[in-house]
Amino acid sequence: MRLGFFTAFAIIFLLPLAASAQALGGVGSTDPFTISVAPQYPQPFHPITLSFLSSSLDLANTTLTLTVGGKQIYQGSVHPVTVMLGKAGSVTTLKATIAAALTTYSKSLTLQPEDVALIAEPISSAPVLYPGKPLVPLTGSTRVVAVATFADASGQALDPAQLSYTWTVDGATIADSSGIGKSAIIVASPLQYRDRSVTVTVQNQTGALVGGDSLSLAPVTPTIRVYENDPLLGVRFDHALLGSYSISGTESSLYAAPFSLPLIQGNPVVQWFLNSAAAQTGNTITLRPSGTGQGNASLSLTASGGTAPLATANLSLSFGVKPNSNFFGL
Repeated sequence: MRLGFFTAFAIIFLLPLAASAQALGGVGSTDPFTISVAPQYPQPFHPITLSFLSSSLDLANTTLTLTVGGKQIYQGSVHPVTVMLGKAGSVTTLKATIAAALTTYSKSLTLQPEDVALIAEPISSAPVLYPGKPLVPLTGSTRVVAVATFADASGQALDPAQLSYTWTVDGATIADSSGIGKSAIIVASPLQYRDRSVTVTVQNQTGALVGGDSLSLAPVTPTIRVYENDPLLGVRFDHALLGSYSISGTESSLYAAPFSLPLIQGNPVVQWFLNSAAAQTGNTITLRPSGTGQGNASLSLTASGGTAPLATANLSLSFGVKPNSNFFGL
């Protein structure tokens, strides 16, 4: 799964730029140059990049002076400059001055980063106590939650439930899911081999403090894995059975774990087949070879959920083979 975040996954925040421009020391355009800030929503304690553009000035023949909080941090030729921001809610005031011939132009920006993080919670199958994260299912959906940590200039934290959340999916604003306190949204999975972008813009009720984040959702084809269910150790999730399995005792229990199947209609249904004949349903099966000789059998299983494609697995079974009694396995 790709999270753009995701991804991959930078969390970025910004107050809309409070910018003013003035021409100093001569006659010129009232807005001779522009400043762009990247990323759009800078993260607290992370750098931003300021870039300078002009349609009327030859920036190659000008000099840039940049101050932060009244302290000069750069002077030289015009090129992108990196500035480090402070904690969430802290105010950073920047002033850029460009000197061209006998004319000097200045522009000021006030930045106030706010902290927003998007968390994807796919509504899909995974084993109980699975240490990883469920994957985005085909034909299913994902719950996306915005975790906003806002503060004002004095450092006072704001209640996330009182913030306004505007959700955008693939460039379209989702009005029904947007509003005060609406910090989560259910997003349908995109088609196979495609991505779906999810963006949130968060602001206080006056619109003075703004932050945001985005991520990308990519669906994963459902799979099913088979594990040995040991009577003493439990399900041995550290080793998936692939290709073949030898039944060394009088019986053996196996556990099937479906991954990335949608849970819209409940848990996935697991069907076991022994020698192509339906054996039983459920996540667990116990195999008891009969007779005293050696033999082989085929075991297959499917997992289904909603309209998603079936997840399948196959094992070649052997039984009646006595385990080696040598302590060292030689």
